[in-house]
Amino acid sequence: MKTKYSSSWKKSKQPRKQRKYRRNAPLHIKQKFVSSHLSKELRKKYKKRSLNLRKGDSIKVTRGQFKNKSGKVDEVSLKKTSVYISGIEIVKRDGTKARYPIHPSNLIITEVNMDDKMRNKIIGRK
Repeated sequence: MKTKYSSSWKKSKQPRKQRKYRRNAPLHIKQKFVSSHLSKELRKKYKKRSLNLRKGDSIKVTRGQFKNKSGKVDEVSLKKTSVYISGIEIVKRDGTKARYPIHPSNLIITEVNMDDKMRNKIIGRK
């Protein structure tokens, strides 16, 4: 099986090919994988179900050991398809704290950072 990314790839039922597509995708396509659902209030306001995550967005964790914790997005890692959130850290065995990556599918956006002009266009504002 080839290891390169294919832009003509349509779909496959095989999970290994789906994982391969996501793993080998270039960063401009991985950007689409780093999106989360909007909260119910924002869904009504913007008439959209989900948005790409951005630094500065306020989020709430819905799954995992940090469930129901809230914070702001510190960093979005496209290579790892993960998000780092302020206030969410784990304590390592030597006592130091380390940031904990969370997958965007386990998050809900509660407040949107509107500093970016392109984001305003996507949402439909001027």
